[in-house]
Amino acid sequence: MTNALEYNSERSKLIIPEYGRHLQKMVEHAVSIEDDAERNKVARSIISVMGNMNPHLRDVPDFQHKLWDQLFIISDFKLNVESPFPKPTREMLAERPDMLKYPENNPKYRFYGNNIKRMIDAAKDMEEGDFKEALVLTIANHMKKSYLNWNRDSVDDEVIFDHLKDLSNGKINLKNADEDLTQASDLIRGGGNKKKYSKKKNTGRKGGRKRH
Repeated sequence: MTNALEYNSERSKLIIPEYGRHLQKMVEHAVSIEDDAERNKVARSIISVMGNMNPHLRDVPDFQHKLWDQLFIISDFKLNVESPFPKPTREMLAERPDMLKYPENNPKYRFYGNNIKRMIDAAKDMEEGDFKEALVLTIANHMKKSYLNWNRDSVDDEVIFDHLKDLSNGKINLKNADEDLTQASDLIRGGGNKKKYSKKKNTGRKGGRKRH
């Protein structure tokens, strides 16, 4: 006498497919066991099998917690056993996670990115001196490069200075600086070894750098 063929359409739906049908049948068998001690023993054996199927998760925090949660999910929350962790519920599984809060950036200058904004925030309240001047010019050059990545044509230094002043709430003003920013062609080529700055030509201004 031959065994009747089992068609896929007659089988129960695989709840967590990566564990396969044999493990799901083991869980279904555990659910049907009437003796509490035996049912708990079988459940622990199933957990061991699940763990051996996921050796790459051995060092992941809460590994065992994850396995027990999956065991209850595979049983359609029908398995009544003693778990070392709180038993999950169908309602918990259906809950939608909280929406992640993405870092906010100035909507007018998205192309600069949040890192440049953080650098500006750190620099604007620093004590005046050579270090701050060098840092501010470095930030301005990064801004110019970011702007050129967004708009490859060209950008006037005055535009970068206006944006820097705006992003620093008026605390950083390079409009009367003694040095120019790196040439756009060098920034696009990535000429990092070239001379970064050049002295501005004498335009008749007096008094050097103006700070506000």
